[in-house]
Amino acid sequence: MGTCIHSVVRRETVAVNRTKKAMQRTALSVALGMCFSTVAFAQSNTQGAIFGQATAGSTVQIVNPSTGFSRSTTVGADGTYRFSALSPGSYNVTLQGDGGAAIASREGVYVSIGGGTPVNFTTSGGSAATLDTVTVRGTAIASQIDVSSVESTSVFTAEQLAKIPVSRDTTSVALLAPGTVRGDNAFGNLASFGGSSVAENQYYVNGFNVTNTFRNLNFSKIPFEAIAQQQVKTGGYGAEFGRSTGGVINIITKQGTNDFHAGANVFWSPDSLRAKTKNVYYANPLTPNSFGKLEEDNSKDEEDEWVGAVWASGALVKDHLFVYGLLQYSQKDSQAWGNVDSFNNTKDSVDNPNWVLKMDWNINDSNKLEFTAFKDTQKTKSRTYLNEPGELDRGALIGTSHSENGGENYIGKYTGYLTDNFTLTALYGHGTFDRSTYLRTAAGDLVEYGGDLNVPATGCPIIVDARSDLRKAATGVYGSTCNITGGSIDRKDSKDTRDQYRVDAEWALGDHLIRFGYDRDDYESVAGQAYEGGRIWRYSTNVGPDGQLNTADDFDIVREQIVQQGSTVKLKQWAFYVEDSWNVTENFLAYIGARWDTFENLNGDGATYVKIDKQFGPRLGFSWDVNGDSSLKFYGNAGRYALPLTPSVAVRGASASLFTRQNFNFTQVDPVTGAPVNPTPRSALSYVNAETGEPKNPETIAAKNLDPMYQDEYILGFEQQLTEHQSIGAKGTYRKLKAAIDDNCDYTPIYNRAIEDGLDPVLPSAGFPYCRMFNPGKDPVYLTDIEDNGTLTEYKIDGSLLSPDAKRTYKALDLFWNGYWDRLFIQASWTIAWNKGNTEGGVKSDIGQADTSVTQDFDYKELMVDAYGYLPNDRRHSVKIFGNYQFTDEWSVGANLIVQSGRPKNCLGDLDLNPAPGSDNFSPHPYGSSFFRCGTTEIGASGPVSAVPRGKAGRLPWTNSIDLNVAYAPLWAPGLQFKIDVFNVFNNQKVTAVSEVAENGYQTDGTPLNTYGLARAYQAPRSARFMVQYDF
Repeated sequence: MGTCIHSVVRRETVAVNRTKKAMQRTALSVALGMCFSTVAFAQSNTQGAIFGQATAGSTVQIVNPSTGFSRSTTVGADGTYRFSALSPGSYNVTLQGDGGAAIASREGVYVSIGGGTPVNFTTSGGSAATLDTVTVRGTAIASQIDVSSVESTSVFTAEQLAKIPVSRDTTSVALLAPGTVRGDNAFGNLASFGGSSVAENQYYVNGFNVTNTFRNLNFSKIPFEAIAQQQVKTGGYGAEFGRSTGGVINIITKQGTNDFHAGANVFWSPDSLRAKTKNVYYANPLTPNSFGKLEEDNSKDEEDEWVGAVWASGALVKDHLFVYGLLQYSQKDSQAWGNVDSFNNTKDSVDNPNWVLKMDWNINDSNKLEFTAFKDTQKTKSRTYLNEPGELDRGALIGTSHSENGGENYIGKYTGYLTDNFTLTALYGHGTFDRSTYLRTAAGDLVEYGGDLNVPATGCPIIVDARSDLRKAATGVYGSTCNITGGSIDRKDSKDTRDQYRVDAEWALGDHLIRFGYDRDDYESVAGQAYEGGRIWRYSTNVGPDGQLNTADDFDIVREQIVQQGSTVKLKQWAFYVEDSWNVTENFLAYIGARWDTFENLNGDGATYVKIDKQFGPRLGFSWDVNGDSSLKFYGNAGRYALPLTPSVAVRGASASLFTRQNFNFTQVDPVTGAPVNPTPRSALSYVNAETGEPKNPETIAAKNLDPMYQDEYILGFEQQLTEHQSIGAKGTYRKLKAAIDDNCDYTPIYNRAIEDGLDPVLPSAGFPYCRMFNPGKDPVYLTDIEDNGTLTEYKIDGSLLSPDAKRTYKALDLFWNGYWDRLFIQASWTIAWNKGNTEGGVKSDIGQADTSVTQDFDYKELMVDAYGYLPNDRRHSVKIFGNYQFTDEWSVGANLIVQSGRPKNCLGDLDLNPAPGSDNFSPHPYGSSFFRCGTTEIGASGPVSAVPRGKAGRLPWTNSIDLNVAYAPLWAPGLQFKIDVFNVFNNQKVTAVSEVAENGYQTDGTPLNTYGLARAYQAPRSARFMVQYDF
């Protein structure tokens, strides 16, 4: 969309040394001509550019007064000039006459990340002005539309973000952009771009990819205070960017200048001013035992946070060597009770000791080096306490979970202005990201998992009591009083490492600006998980001889389940791209680009199990400067965008892993651990999905004709400058998923083919896993060791036997209005969107499943029946308005309003797949409540079980939140500032997620569970944040 929060600011014009009164109109035309532009070229997305028109053969010079950096160029024969690969900031641009005398100049020309700023030195008739000196000064870029870009981009600067009430994190800033919505709370409330899942975005800092590619659900977070600009690409991005079917967040850091600056600030968000989240009560009158009772107690939840930072910057060598450094520490303490019938509650402490270092060396006017280093470690200590079911008081400490996330990143970059027309940049970056976890019991005993499949995790096992209500009433609920997490723990040395290399070149050749480049990204993950205590004991009830549930004939059994993985896996990615921004005419720019991506996934043995060569991604676009003065622009683009398979898939799916199940009889349960005492086997040990702990054959893991996940996107829009202070625009977007990657676990088509061929299938085996990677709807070609004798047989399977086609579309209309005056700026957008399909993407918000690219979608064809409908990230309407008013030189107020329609709801029920051969490896209801069928979509009602297609269970309510702030910067103490932000001023707490599970394996009569429809997330309650800052 090309919208920028800073794009229109006050400007002042001063004309001096005019020798003829008749020249005054000409001088004014020159001054105004420097504020608008004709169509120009695209620019790098890590730096910016200045371009324009002047008399052929004349000289134009730019100077950054903060750093002394300067460059000069000769205007081409076509009357155009261009300065590329400029660091964002403010520049003075001068047109020089004979002997270097200044003819006209423009001061305060602002260059933003990925933006092109036009400065023209021509009169309205197209000739150069003949005057002594004209100087135009401004505090920032004047009102114009960037006609050099075909992308949909918003840029937010540190100065403007400081003026509006917004959470100090990258995602919250991204959510200010049109076309973005907040994703499910199960994935950390990340941003969804254009109907994609939250696992399809890419994140960059100073040109280096900081995405945590292991699952694509995290990224390295630079301290917010160090961000100079954040660019948010919501669509239509050029060939330079790839590996994303969602959006791109591109950050540049602050840097030093010739002037010494230093400062410090403290932010405090006290719990005492935080409203309490609503409690949750059982609301189904058809379940009288629980109706009206408290289900989740939020009244005792607490959260207190403070963040402090100190920074300094300046020149080590004037005009040449600059440094910026920042130290930041934050601490957040919180506690949560959660479900009142759970066995535990938690108290957390999160510490973030982080730092940033940025160095810039302007060797000379033609060569520049940059170095960036930052640390973003987050250390979490989570204490788990015992509480008896139904009791609200905190009990004894069970143990403490210690986790560390984040790491260090180092980035080096070279920029060479080799000629006036050719620029070269080269980058190398190295990043680490820890994901380590260990536990300690209240007695101080260490609980951990080392990643060895033959050595289970220490500690107390996980207990699940899934027995009938009658049996629970007879014996009491089984549970553990010593299990700390209630789930899996990561191996203690989990870590991700990235090495990235890239080279980019820009060559101005007449009417063409040609950019091309190569990048390589090597990613390694040390990963693995195991259940705390090594296993899950799942208690269930078997129907007795009378065939009826909940009678005296029922009896209990227990199933032991062990799941362990541990390996070092890799993802290698490399790409070539080329793009041409062609000025077809003076006012019309055509963009033609292409990208070729290669993805190679390696398992724990270092063997390749997926390789996709030279995936072609064409990019086309245009920008039409209708009036030739940047006041009205029509633009459009079309492109194909691909996403690789995440490394997380290989840890269990392609490397050695262990998954066993065995049923036992028991007579006694340990009152502390909840484990059965001396259980006796009821069934043989079974291995699920060939996960025997032995290496897997990499050739059998994925279809040989696997395509990457990719989608096509089409955008058409316009922007118009209404007045000097106001602009409007509209953009239409259409996205269509063309291919998805997921796993399918239905072995029966291959099994049946083997029987027809007279073979004797061995199920499961290392060469015949149940679950394999494929493109849903496409006929997969599998290699299978069908008889477990070392001979691979190729089978091409009718894709319709396995699943329907993967479908996802996004249709949207974005409308926006921007207004900027001397003391006031407002930016507003309204997005109307339709997000429909049978797959959300890499993750599954319906059940909070974060297994990127291996969700339960498409595992079986039956799971996808009635799965087509409006998806979790569908929001029909999104209205965003934010701005700031400086009503005196000392006082200002800011506001941020977001209003959105609710998310579609589902009603999920049970279905017995009744699997054929190999069914010993499945329970009668292997997927539980995962099917789009139930008895009713209303709480308090029941009915016959029937299909309820995706999104047909209604919608969650509209949400609205207004945030306000007030800032005071006293004139008697320059550099001192006080500010208070109040978020969700009216404490609106609408439900943002509910439990969509309506029935379970024992309850299929059409009466919904007592937890169906209960809130699982609300809007964040009202809170306040105080700031004190001093800088000089």
